Amino acid sequence: MSVQNNILSSPIEYLKGVGPLRADWLKKELNIFTFNDLLHLFPYRHIDKSTITAINNIETNAEYIQVVGKLTNLQIIGERKGKRLTATLKDETGSIELVWFQGISWIQKILTEGSIYLVFGKLSYFNNTPQIIHAEIELYVPLQNNERKYFEPVYPSTEKLKAKGLNGRQIAKLTFALWQQITIESIPENIPENILTELNLLNRYKAYKSIHYPANKIEYNQALNRLKFEEFFIAQVRLNLVKIQRHQCSKGVIFEKVGALFNNFYSNHLPFELTNAQKNVLKQIRQDAAKGHQMNRLLQGDVGSGKTIVALLSMLLAADNGYQSCLMAPTEILAMQHYNSLNSLLQPMNISVSLLTGSTKAKERKAILTDLQEGKIKFIVGTHALIEENVQFNNLGFAVVDEQHRFGVAQRAALWKKSVIPPHILVMTATPIPRTLAMTAYGDLDYSIIDELPKGRQAITTVHRNEMQRMKVMEFIRDEVTKGRQAYIIYPLIEESEKLSYEDLMQGYQETKSYFPEPKYSISVLHGKMPIAQKETNMQRFVEGTTQIMVSTTVIEVGVNVPNATVMVIESAEKFGLSQLHQLRGRVGRGSEKSFCILLTGSKVSTEALERIHTMCTTSNGFIIAEKDLELRGPGDVDGVRQSGALNFKLASIVNDRELLEKAKQMAEKVLTDDVELKLANNLPLKNYLNQQKGKTNWSKIS
Repeated sequence: MSVQNNILSSPIEYLKGVGPLRADWLKKELNIFTFNDLLHLFPYRHIDKSTITAINNIETNAEYIQVVGKLTNLQIIGERKGKRLTATLKDETGSIELVWFQGISWIQKILTEGSIYLVFGKLSYFNNTPQIIHAEIELYVPLQNNERKYFEPVYPSTEKLKAKGLNGRQIAKLTFALWQQITIESIPENIPENILTELNLLNRYKAYKSIHYPANKIEYNQALNRLKFEEFFIAQVRLNLVKIQRHQCSKGVIFEKVGALFNNFYSNHLPFELTNAQKNVLKQIRQDAAKGHQMNRLLQGDVGSGKTIVALLSMLLAADNGYQSCLMAPTEILAMQHYNSLNSLLQPMNISVSLLTGSTKAKERKAILTDLQEGKIKFIVGTHALIEENVQFNNLGFAVVDEQHRFGVAQRAALWKKSVIPPHILVMTATPIPRTLAMTAYGDLDYSIIDELPKGRQAITTVHRNEMQRMKVMEFIRDEVTKGRQAYIIYPLIEESEKLSYEDLMQGYQETKSYFPEPKYSISVLHGKMPIAQKETNMQRFVEGTTQIMVSTTVIEVGVNVPNATVMVIESAEKFGLSQLHQLRGRVGRGSEKSFCILLTGSKVSTEALERIHTMCTTSNGFIIAEKDLELRGPGDVDGVRQSGALNFKLASIVNDRELLEKAKQMAEKVLTDDVELKLANNLPLKNYLNQQKGKTNWSKIS
């Protein structure tokens, strides 16, 4: 929402009241370099200063008060850390104490005993005496015709700025000086006139003026609504333009036919009937791949929703059209899972899949690289080893990236460059993304949702237990193991300390062994410090059923598929986020037997953690959970690497302003559907604004 127009591009030191020294402080503390930056330092609240209260009439429950009186008893009390400046303010009805703990010498210099002051601040009490700590204070000048401002803006400041005499009140004076130089031409409109009329939005100049200096609360809310809409609308226009440009300009391989491999697998070897959601996604992928433009599709699907089958059928479609496919996973364990799963599914058709990871032996690796370059390998699964420079494809036409948020933009881009014509891209995530987040962070992608589980899947029963009930939890696991089932016991990773995580896990492992002694029971253990070969061996023993219990850190969070596992115990569940709890729960309930997830916590749990646990116990819908997670945590860093700028909103919130976001999305799509080049007179303000902003925001794309 940056404005760049003559006066607003002026360096901040040229503003009256700033100068070089204050400019340096503003730059360092608040990133204010220009007039425009100050314009976008929005007040975080406004104070109604229209009334002056007689001191004896102050209500005890008042939050902020404004009084006028004579300043007396100005003195410094205490030394060093206990040092404070105190004063008494008296009017005709009574007196109130004023106290300052910071900026004492500066405040003392500007105050004069016996003078009449206007004082504003937050009311508090000490020994039943009313007081104001760090009051705003200025010499009282009686105003003519009730001209005192009704709503005075309060701006964010910092301790360093306050110490230099630039508190929120002083910044307000700078903003006031700024508005003496701003005209309506300084803030040109950027939303088409018909949208302003239809939605009854303030014009842009009025909105900026009123968010700083509103006449009343209604006007402030109107300004806030207009500027929030603007943030959403501009973001949606940009994202849609990126998508349109990609559809128009990015050349892609053409899958002309649905051939024998696809039809044979679909008709004879599908392990279960596809859900309608899976069929819809396949239809979208087939249509995309036939257009001659590169497909760039994000596939969201809850844990166990059958994304892998969709990926495999798409890879068979590529093979029918003479192209190679790859599936890239973030970890060796997950890559191995996909490799085993695809090989098992394709075995009846006598089709083999290759595997390339960091631990592939040199001789085998050399053979794979040769066969891949010569086109003998049609399907390959791997980790980031697939994007190394010496890995060359013959004709890569389709690339699947699983758990795409684990890969950086640069890593994904390296994969797309493996072919002269970029391959079609299917990025998959088992972490459901709330619609509002998908619309903003992933708005430049086409996206599909699988929101049905395959038939026969039973709901997972989720319960909360505390440490006092550990014995009963272990007895329950024993009952399930006796029935021939298996169980996970998961410990949190402590990011700050690998050592602590390891110690917690090994202590838990020893404790579990005391409940399940050898040789009657066998336990696998898995953690990040293990050599890869040992990890795979321990994982494989659990997959094969040689061990009944897996004690692990969250390394098994994604992709591990053991249908016989029916119990998931999550230790210290209060330390996990909602999304991670849901991912972990998805490791059970993958077979036909009834499954259970037990959230084990300590006796003291925060209110927010209890809310997360309650959400887990009351719903298994990943999209509801994702919405709740967004509500509790905020958007944060959506995937750790995606720097789209789409979430850098100053005023708007994708959590609290969902209706406004939906409306902005509709309006942006309508504008570009009717006038994609923004040539119509009505859309010229928008076009001019976007042209001015080019190069100022980093809108990186997935491909």
